[in-house]
Amino acid sequence: MSRMAFFADLMGTIFSRTTGKAPALGRVPVTELCEALLSPQGEVSGMARAREILAQYRAMTVDEKKAFFTHLAEDLDVDPEKLIEAATLYRESRDPAAFARLSREAEPRRQELLRRLNQAPGATEELVRMRLDLLNLMKDTPELARIDQDFIHLFVSWFNRGFLVLRHIDWGTPANILEKIIEYEAVHAINDWNDLQRRLRPTDRRCFGFFHPAMPEEPLIFVEVALCKGVPGSIQWLLADGRETVKDTEFDTAVFYSISNCQEGLRGISFGNSLIKQVVEDLRRDLPQVKTFVTLSPVPGLTRHLKKIADEKPEIAALLEAADAKDPSALTPHLPLLKKLAADYLVNAKRPDGLPSDPVARFHLGNGALLHDIHVLGDTSANGFRQSCTAMVNYLYDLPKVEENNENYMAGKAVAASKQVRALLTQPKSSENGEGGGWLESPQKLLGLSGLQTKS
Repeated sequence: MSRMAFFADLMGTIFSRTTGKAPALGRVPVTELCEALLSPQGEVSGMARAREILAQYRAMTVDEKKAFFTHLAEDLDVDPEKLIEAATLYRESRDPAAFARLSREAEPRRQELLRRLNQAPGATEELVRMRLDLLNLMKDTPELARIDQDFIHLFVSWFNRGFLVLRHIDWGTPANILEKIIEYEAVHAINDWNDLQRRLRPTDRRCFGFFHPAMPEEPLIFVEVALCKGVPGSIQWLLADGRETVKDTEFDTAVFYSISNCQEGLRGISFGNSLIKQVVEDLRRDLPQVKTFVTLSPVPGLTRHLKKIADEKPEIAALLEAADAKDPSALTPHLPLLKKLAADYLVNAKRPDGLPSDPVARFHLGNGALLHDIHVLGDTSANGFRQSCTAMVNYLYDLPKVEENNENYMAGKAVAASKQVRALLTQPKSSENGEGGGWLESPQKLLGLSGLQTKS
């Protein structure tokens, strides 16, 4: 970029940020503006056109947005004939010029349009929202999906780990960001400011989030952490109002009990793996007494899985009926069976591609965690009864084994599981219950196995 172009770009940015308005261009059709933006232009005029395109897009109806995306899909697509010609030339010559041509022809013009739109101040956040519109439209117009590949390609680059900033979120964090933590919490709803305060203010609680410099007031993902003595098995205990704070001389375990992605427009762009690993490193540095790093995770697919197999197994149908009552006492006789079924689901239930059926299991096992323990009555909220009949799971991040677990999972889709989980899969069935039934133990013994804790 020349010095004059750099200066013009700087002045255009200052102008847009101080006035908040683009230079008047008239009401030019958005398709014409897109073509003009893709043509060789000065930096200031390019930025002005980018702002005008985004402003027009914001004002569009759903049908107009669909027409806009159709224009991107059809008119700004690759030219297959030119691509084949460039590929043939490169196959024959293998010289740098032929490769450069092949690269140009293989990239849709709409991808360059998105890059140039991103030069406008605040455009990154607007493009994230634009992709969410696209995802919604793709449900009824699947042919638009090829545009999504361009968004993914760019977002993976723009939001890579090198650009992300880890921030500690506490009670002193600006209120506008705290409001978004309440809004974006996706695992255990935050009911009000008092509930948020219980999660952020005590000395045995932490919260961390990833932010991007282009979206400094919008968290991309955040994780809530409880510092505990031992491994907990109940989210109600962990979030109880009036619970006793664990002293820093007593806690030895960091529990990741909620991980929430915040931007639907960044769906499929992975941040969680990097976030957990970075938070573990920070906690190890700041809190050397913490030696164990686990999650307390939901099992969102368990009830759905059990409903699929309940018709042929009366004891499972009875379990589901008890869970529908949303009464722990009604579920108590079924707890041993529930624990075994949860273990079987997490270890053996697979998608067609061989990966675990449960999405939370895929996430943590894919990060190299180990399926450590299963807790019944772990989540007795209405949602806990609905999605997993109250079952919750600890995934253990055993740092010396994370890499090995990850390699085994990626290469052979192997589920790393602890001895106690494996033991649930090999318990003898009770002959009196017949095939598919049994495994019943006393509720007292079961609760002892589950590791449920109360305040000491």
